[in-house]
Amino acid sequence: MIEIRILLADDHIIFRKSLREIINGQSDMTVVGEAQDGVETVNKAEELAPDIILMDLEMPGLDGIEVTRLIAERDLGINIIILTMHVEATYVLEAIKAGARGYVLKDAGRQRMLETIRAVHRGEVSIHPAVASKALMKLCRETESPQDCVFSLTEREQELLSFVARGATNREIAQGLLLSEHTVGNRLSGIFKKLGVRNRTEAAVHVVREGLLVPG
Repeated sequence: MIEIRILLADDHIIFRKSLREIINGQSDMTVVGEAQDGVETVNKAEELAPDIILMDLEMPGLDGIEVTRLIAERDLGINIIILTMHVEATYVLEAIKAGARGYVLKDAGRQRMLETIRAVHRGEVSIHPAVASKALMKLCRETESPQDCVFSLTEREQELLSFVARGATNREIAQGLLLSEHTVGNRLSGIFKKLGVRNRTEAAVHVVREGLLVPG
């Protein structure tokens, strides 16, 4: 079994201790190091070459966004998961743009955190859909013409993704567009394939990173 090597970056020692116990209790994970500030996180990332950094946004020195950006720029091959209490769209957007592959809330529970670690290690993006939707809607509102905020896809594809950005289920999309759920599923699959992503969350992240939201 492949072991996921994790670096913990958080300035609260009690929280790190709790995380270490949870992670080291898993058969496929191990904590290889800890850091309590941004500079130490960058240094230990280069020294230990972990697979994943589980990182808080607010740390002394460099914050989590700055650390994420630095590590992405240095192309160290390390995936970063933001673990935070912040649900605001601004933080989510900045984390995604900086290169984070996961965004999980500290109160989301142990199981979601572990699932996020495993998903990101498999090469997936793991950001709670509701959080990702908030980020997309904020990005949409910040364009010059929010009512015309669209993706660089066909008009119908843009319409479908606008529902996704609002967190709508396939059933809700089907009701809103007078389509069958099967048709909605097929069309979303086509959109995901066109964007080179695997699911709604990855579509949201891709759109933010690639700047596919443009003003009309």
